[in-house]
Amino acid sequence: MKYKSIREEELKNKVGADWFKTFDTTEIIGNIDFTVFPQQDNLFGRTPLLWAEAKTGNFDVPSMFVQLILTIGKARTFDKTLPPAFLGAFDFKKIAFVPYINIQDIFYINDFNWNVTPSNHETKEFKLIKERIEAILKANTFEFDYLDDDKELNAFIKNNVAKATTANKLKIDKNNFIPIYLRWLEIVKPIIDVNWDDLKKANIFDNDFYLADLFVDDRDTQGIDDDLSIRDNLFVVFQNQGYRIAKENIRQMFDATINLKNKETYLQFWKRYKRPPIKEFQDYVIERRDLLVSQDIRERKGAFFTPRKWVELSQKYLTDYLGENWQDDYYIWDCAAGTGNLLAGLTNKYNIYASTLDQADINVMHERIDHGANLLKKNVFQFDFLNDEFFPSTGGVSEGRGGSKLPQSLQDIINDDAKRKKLVIYINPPYAEATTAKTVTGTGENKSGVTTNFKINDQLKPKIGNASNEIFALFMANIYEKMPGCILGQFSTLKFVNGSNFKKFKDYFLADYCGGFIVPADTFDNVKGKFPIGFTIWNTTFKSKIKEIATDIYDKNGNYNSTKKFYGELPNTINKWIVMHQSKKELSVGTLFYRGNDFQNQNFIYIDFGSTQAHDSELYINDKNLILCCIYLTIRHCIEATWLNDRDQFLYPNDDWQTDTEFQNDCLTFALFHGQNKISNSESINHWLPFTEQEVNAQEKFASHFMTDFIKGKIKIEVQNEDLFTNEVVIPTKEESHNISNKCDSSVVGMTNQPLLFSEEATAVFDAGRELWKYYHAQHDINVNASLYDIRAHFQGRNEKGRMNTKSDDAHYMTLIGDLRKSLVILADKIKPKVYVYEFLKE
Repeated sequence: MKYKSIREEELKNKVGADWFKTFDTTEIIGNIDFTVFPQQDNLFGRTPLLWAEAKTGNFDVPSMFVQLILTIGKARTFDKTLPPAFLGAFDFKKIAFVPYINIQDIFYINDFNWNVTPSNHETKEFKLIKERIEAILKANTFEFDYLDDDKELNAFIKNNVAKATTANKLKIDKNNFIPIYLRWLEIVKPIIDVNWDDLKKANIFDNDFYLADLFVDDRDTQGIDDDLSIRDNLFVVFQNQGYRIAKENIRQMFDATINLKNKETYLQFWKRYKRPPIKEFQDYVIERRDLLVSQDIRERKGAFFTPRKWVELSQKYLTDYLGENWQDDYYIWDCAAGTGNLLAGLTNKYNIYASTLDQADINVMHERIDHGANLLKKNVFQFDFLNDEFFPSTGGVSEGRGGSKLPQSLQDIINDDAKRKKLVIYINPPYAEATTAKTVTGTGENKSGVTTNFKINDQLKPKIGNASNEIFALFMANIYEKMPGCILGQFSTLKFVNGSNFKKFKDYFLADYCGGFIVPADTFDNVKGKFPIGFTIWNTTFKSKIKEIATDIYDKNGNYNSTKKFYGELPNTINKWIVMHQSKKELSVGTLFYRGNDFQNQNFIYIDFGSTQAHDSELYINDKNLILCCIYLTIRHCIEATWLNDRDQFLYPNDDWQTDTEFQNDCLTFALFHGQNKISNSESINHWLPFTEQEVNAQEKFASHFMTDFIKGKIKIEVQNEDLFTNEVVIPTKEESHNISNKCDSSVVGMTNQPLLFSEEATAVFDAGRELWKYYHAQHDINVNASLYDIRAHFQGRNEKGRMNTKSDDAHYMTLIGDLRKSLVILADKIKPKVYVYEFLKE
């Protein structure tokens, strides 16, 4: 066997050098093991030739392909980059190829759960994919033995893989039509010979030309003649190698054909894609033309398309609150309507109003009305809710009349106290804020003008404070300001209830909570985070401060689960507790890094050496605050972050934990062996060794015995929370703590200079860890002072980007680290109830 007894990384390197040396095999795409690209770029970037799964050992070919398919499908890699001509799979004995086009339909099967671990061959999803593709693979796979078929393999690569740069076309669907558009903006838009400013005056935009391109067939002729509804929704059509305006009332302004400056560039671009879009997605693409704007504009607008199932559910909740005849008894205004999908299903068009920022969206809604949409054209209007005046002629809510963009009938409703109480503002407002994840991590910039360029911001910021950074909060406040007494039904995050930046907002926005539900955010288009989006109903006639709300929970499939509470009034946060226990850097054995008080910041809570990174706070660890820091790390990590708890706030605890030494020692154990303990001997002396040399058969003496001495009670701990004025020893209570200076050197409350006693669960963690340390110290060329982080890096190695791999080729190590992690999970389950008992979290 050609490549026996080598690691996976080495196998990939050797296969690349031996068989694909004239190609580039260095590029990394997601979690795909091996890629092959041509050496030279062209105008459109390099077309991938091969994506492959690599395995050490001797595996069956179908299983390797299934794992590759699950890896691609889980990440939807084909939506982010052009897929290759071939998929491949190889181990130390053989390599196999299958044309991508033969299996691409598998990525479009309905109701399939792609969110599984590709390497787990026992899942029902793995077995289902394998069952579906075995016949396809049998008919279309080319398999070669490295030794027996070396000539044939070289010939196949030369005659098929190397020449396959244009062999495959990517199908266009609901997931990739936006990325294709963004690429189209770079390549095709510049070669369209037209004055874009003139077109904008007629409300024709570049996305209309893109849609014209999408809805042609491979012969560049309009491929939708049999579908009048789609053709009638196109403002521009592609005909005879050029564009023509399709709308009669605009065509007279641009009667001539709009030509291409470079037809070859145009043809080369569209050779990559199969047009028109897959038929089942064609209506969706037309309906979602509002998404076809450049990325910076999309972020600024922050619009999230509301899935149909949540639209229907929100209307059910409105019916439950307002009554069966609410659509006849109430007026409805969607003042952030987009293309109007939130209004689908409403029946009384005479009571419905819809407005939006973009005239293009108004055009779409008017087109829909022409084709039967249940709205009135005069009630669908362009209106910038955060910039335009409601009544510009007078500026007064109760006196406004002429000059407003609002229909007169809507003005009359707003100006009538009784009618205004019958007005339902029903919206999914834009969701964008001045910071992104990149800003918080120090790799990006604040998005200038996200809220500051709204006129209403100057008026409302003094009233709602930092909440004015959020567009949806500006919508809420403007509604509350301009239409007092109305009913608000809105989709949004729940941060206006429990977010730390919304304290001033909650003093301003006083309303009665009338019900609502939450759903996973990633069920909305273009939302990637795992957090709840809620639909909540508020009656602004009644003035109540938001203290606590209960929402129904629905999963991604629309199934009801239970209820969850969100708290508007919470005690001090956990970070105000931990900051009380700062120590001197010179005496520290490590640093606790932390930020934020909620689960979304979980990845930024860790122990390490080093200095503060952007937006991180740091607390230096010594013998006096070691237990406290370990409690903090444990509390932040023992409960898994989910979409449901993502915004839950960690709190200043009550005082009962101080006498629970078993809890304290459990937390010490958890922090010693958790993955977020990133202490490394490569950076400084490792003071976190949990075992003695004798316990792990070390090859030489350790540089530090701090941790084992601490555990054995050999380090004298002075319990000294000294009052700065009386020098008396005091224990700060939760209520008293804010009066103690942060300069006070605080130590572990309740500790004695006795050996620590560990629970059965904590002892099991130590036992599992000891076996791992023993195995490491039995290896050659090891660092005797290695931490758990160092041990993991030793066995798991790092990828080309320097990131630690998630697994190792050493089977015994994987068993030992697996045992340690299992015991840590059991310990975490033991600790979790105490998190609520000691009020680090509210249930």
